[in-house]
Amino acid sequence: MESQFKSGFATLIGRPNVGKSTLMNQLIGQKIAITSNKPQTTRNRIQTVYTDEEGQIIFVDTPGIHKAKNKLGEYMVNVAERTLNEVDVILWLVEPTTFIGAGERHIIERLKKTKTPVILVINKMDTVRREFILEVISAYKEVCDFAEIVPCSAFTGENCGEVITCIMKYLPYGPKFYGDDVVTDQPERQIVAELIREKVLRLMEEEVPHGIAVSIESMKPRSHGRVTDIHATIICEKDSHKGMIIGKQGAMLKRIGSDARYEIERMLDTKVNLQLWVKVKKDWRDSDFLIKNFGYDKKDYS
Repeated sequence: MESQFKSGFATLIGRPNVGKSTLMNQLIGQKIAITSNKPQTTRNRIQTVYTDEEGQIIFVDTPGIHKAKNKLGEYMVNVAERTLNEVDVILWLVEPTTFIGAGERHIIERLKKTKTPVILVINKMDTVRREFILEVISAYKEVCDFAEIVPCSAFTGENCGEVITCIMKYLPYGPKFYGDDVVTDQPERQIVAELIREKVLRLMEEEVPHGIAVSIESMKPRSHGRVTDIHATIICEKDSHKGMIIGKQGAMLKRIGSDARYEIERMLDTKVNLQLWVKVKKDWRDSDFLIKNFGYDKKDYS
């Protein structure tokens, strides 16, 4: 019955690199948010949708809460913190350790100011002994009151169903916001840009710092519909970074394009002709105009 159907919003917060995007992709069942081993991979608030017979959860994935070092950092932290009072449930992801550092305590202070129910999700349970998880739960219980505490592994999927069950408990009864087949509110162009950015982050490893963005210049299906032409520009902050992204005789850029094209074709379900360029825009992360130009608009969250 519709009157027994639940629907609402859940946000994922946590320090950078604790697995928020991996968990969201695992719960939704397909890749929407990009992942890499670098902090601050997620920049925009990404909405994904989970629907089953009991209800519909709209997940709002936020950038990690951290100490901002530039305008882009300030923007990302403001987005994350504002979300706390706008949702029905907060999921706080932490790693399985009994050490609760300054970053976690910074988040705890913010959680204590909100009336929204908080579910503590201890991620990466596959990396430690089961008995140790109990010690982690005990350590966190001492510093904050949680509505629920759930250990899981976003990587293997273990116990992720329990995360869904816990969220549903705290959602209000109400109609669906989205149809059953909707999994995200993100425009395709933005997901394409993020997939390309993910490949740069993964393939470059430590060589290029986090200061890259991707701009989709054009994205058009051909008249017969079997091929989509995409022209995209990778933006970096230094000439030396440009050289590394292009690589010797263009080898690295070719590899980035090949890896990104594979995933974009899976998402669009068409063949893709992907053309990549690299441009240098010094200090773009401290330019309000360029931050907005690359899709991070402060007005959306002010």
